Amino acid sequence: MNPTLAVAVKKAARFSPAGRRLFSSGKDIRFGVEGRAAMLKGADQLANAVQVTMGPKGRNVVIDQSYGAPKITKDGVTVARSVDFKDKFENMGAQLVRSVASSTNDAAGDGTTSATVLTRAIFSEGCKSMAVDHVVDGLQKLSMDVADKEKVAQVATISANSEVEIGNLISDAMERVGKEGVITVQDGKTLYNELEVVEGMKFDRGFISPYFVTDNKTQSCEMENPYILLVEKKVSSLQAIIPMLETVVKQQRPLLIIAEDVESEALAALVINKIRGGVKVCAVKAPGFGDNRKASLQDMAVLTGATVISEDLGHRLETATPEMLGSAKKVTVTKDDTLMLDGAGSAEAVEERGNLLRASIESTTSDYEKEKLQERLAKLSGGVAVIKVGGASEVEVGEKKDRVVDALNATRAAVAEGIVPGGGAALLWASRSLNTLYDSCANLDQKVGVEIVERACRAPATQIAKNAGHEGAVVVGKLLENDSPELGFNAQTGEYVNLVDAGIIDPTKVVRTGLVDASSVASLMMTAEALIADHPEEAGGAAPPMGGMGGMGGMGGMGMM
Repeated sequence: MNPTLAVAVKKAARFSPAGRRLFSSGKDIRFGVEGRAAMLKGADQLANAVQVTMGPKGRNVVIDQSYGAPKITKDGVTVARSVDFKDKFENMGAQLVRSVASSTNDAAGDGTTSATVLTRAIFSEGCKSMAVDHVVDGLQKLSMDVADKEKVAQVATISANSEVEIGNLISDAMERVGKEGVITVQDGKTLYNELEVVEGMKFDRGFISPYFVTDNKTQSCEMENPYILLVEKKVSSLQAIIPMLETVVKQQRPLLIIAEDVESEALAALVINKIRGGVKVCAVKAPGFGDNRKASLQDMAVLTGATVISEDLGHRLETATPEMLGSAKKVTVTKDDTLMLDGAGSAEAVEERGNLLRASIESTTSDYEKEKLQERLAKLSGGVAVIKVGGASEVEVGEKKDRVVDALNATRAAVAEGIVPGGGAALLWASRSLNTLYDSCANLDQKVGVEIVERACRAPATQIAKNAGHEGAVVVGKLLENDSPELGFNAQTGEYVNLVDAGIIDPTKVVRTGLVDASSVASLMMTAEALIADHPEEAGGAAPPMGGMGGMGGMGGMGMM
């Protein structure tokens, strides 16, 4: 190629839009309406995928996976987390809406689909001011306490896509271990769902190092029949723990160490030992602080049959004996919490410790102390309910397990903050109060914001009706005409009924959190004026385009002499 022509071609490529993507490693920026339109497109596509799961007539979503069979689910947050777009600007919109689903799921444990639909509704309308607090106040006025087992079962049934069996299972579990007890969900080994209640304790401290993980799929450390070493102080010296490690090696059993902390050479030695396939060991920080931590360690000692290594009592880790070790049938440790099942402590000692805690609860005048004592009592005596989800295949078990987890989280939220009429009716009713707020708005912008929130509050009820094959706008219109907050649309039967009597109810916390999270993220998206992302990389990098220059109208022979 002629040298002068080659230089001209390179310059043109560098400054053309296509050339900038190929040769520049900089950023791509979109402004104003163009940027928001791209975000809205991504938000729309994600919301469309999520909203088909709403209501009792919601449809399944099939998700491709990099390994194994495709996943089938009706869980909104699972669908949201699986959506990813090639266009980085569309992906920004999808990720922001996904963050609403995740935030609502973290706070309330359910309601992710409603939160996603609300976010899209508010963002797609556009607004400058919000009337969300007014609607939240209306929801609080509608809220009713969950007073009996029947209401607990109804909440769980609704969240499990109207599967009565799951609702009853969760209601039974909560009755067995108490409203403050621990309930876990596991894969079953039969065709049927089962409930098993095991004496155990769960606390909110996970493994100190991820190198202790034994199950990469669940990112947890699973131990069968481990020894349990309880230490009140920090463990830093390798020499201090060698005697206990030697004892465990002889018995060929795992070891769980719970201490104020495990650090320095002691932690390094445990990690290296684990990596090399020596003793199966895991180290966990003891929960709480100060005297509360000491008391929690004593609770664990009673439950597991251990003796706490405490210098206040004249004990030293270097001289500790094997008799001071406790044990449990099974221990599961994740990055966030530890669960001990079937501790080896005597039932009499556990009962005696429980009575001591009950007496302390009665005598204390501090609300904080009373709350902590109640938490300890629940962990010590409440036990752990295990719901084993059965099915004919791994895909079926996975889909049912998602619904059981959703239903369990919704039930806990209902116990915490009460319930409101379901099916989107509570938001509809609460949004009526916006009429008075509209009249007091100081300017047009505020009135626009009120109208947008009012329309967004109709979105969940509209979508539930649509998924059931009915005209959403007609259903919402009829609901707005009635004078009772409990009257609503039963999407399962296509009838207008008293929702509370029919058992169609939602946890107040789920509805409230979904609305607040949706308005927060949607308002941030609406005020975005510039979007910045990396240039998309073309396959094969920069070299192939240069090689293609020979296709320019016979120019391949120009430099050939």
